[in-house]
Amino acid sequence: MSKQEFTVTVYTENQIGLLNRIAIIFSRRKINIESLNTSPSEVEGIHRFTIVINEVEEVVKKLARQIEKQVEVLKAYYNTSEEIVWQELAMYKVPTDEVAEKVKVERLLREHGARAVVIRKDYTIFETTGHREETDKLIQVLEPFGLIEFVRSARVAIIKSSHGFHEKLKEFEYKEPGEEVIENEFLDKQSEVFTM
Repeated sequence: MSKQEFTVTVYTENQIGLLNRIAIIFSRRKINIESLNTSPSEVEGIHRFTIVINEVEEVVKKLARQIEKQVEVLKAYYNTSEEIVWQELAMYKVPTDEVAEKVKVERLLREHGARAVVIRKDYTIFETTGHREETDKLIQVLEPFGLIEFVRSARVAIIKSSHGFHEKLKEFEYKEPGEEVIENEFLDKQSEVFTM
């Protein structure tokens, strides 16, 4: 089985130190995190981690189960790139005089879906969103004109088949208690009888 790219989505309570504990789960297994994003989710008080890794599915499955063992973690999912809609934001800083003289800026922006966010005498900053291959193409276009700086954000992703985490929370709320809970209730009632 060969490695492939997976996006791990983790829904958590917003607790200090949780990011560190999740990162340790990856480092203990010697799994490199390609991209990591944390943000609020659609449910108030619930945060969402979006983590990109290259690994075999069996390892990712075990990893998701291990992450779910953390007290503050509500649910962990893993998906292939085909099962999600995702984007990354990229910014490029280039010398203004180089770009203005040698490139038709409007055409360049249109071709790569980019826009200028800052234009100064000494530099111009462009911004674009897309998949990594798309943002990498603009690096190649801008390098000959003196690309000063480049930065790319972490991945943001939405699972195609997901109905939102608020629906999952409702499922948890309406679930029948597990056997362990029923057994404990039975034992509690029995102990009440013996103590009367």
